[in-house]
Amino acid sequence: MSTALHDDVSGGVLGRMKQGGFDFASVHPIEFYAIFPDENNALKATRNFRGESLHALVTERDEGGWHLQVSKVMHVTYAGIDDFEQDMQAVVAPLGGKLDGWGVTQEPRPASLRS
Repeated sequence: MSTALHDDVSGGVLGRMKQGGFDFASVHPIEFYAIFPDENNALKATRNFRGESLHALVTERDEGGWHLQVSKVMHVTYAGIDDFEQDMQAVVAPLGGKLDGWGVTQEPRPASLRS
């Protein structure tokens, strides 16, 4: 990860991940989220997220609407996340969806490596 931190939500999260010792050298499955008012359009969006390093899942939300989760295996970088969010926005917005963030699981560091 670049030492330059970006002044937005993703930049803040990446900065905290760096401070926590996240392994940026490895690839990780990153979960990207979008919310749709109807199941049909959420399912239509999944057609755009298929491939070797992609997986899409649609589930009903307790609060109403439908949740699209797209998992992409990639290096965790600001540019990579930003690029994929822009690509995802181009797919979900015309279908009435809106982006709802991203996340990645950080494995705990072994006790011997903690400061």
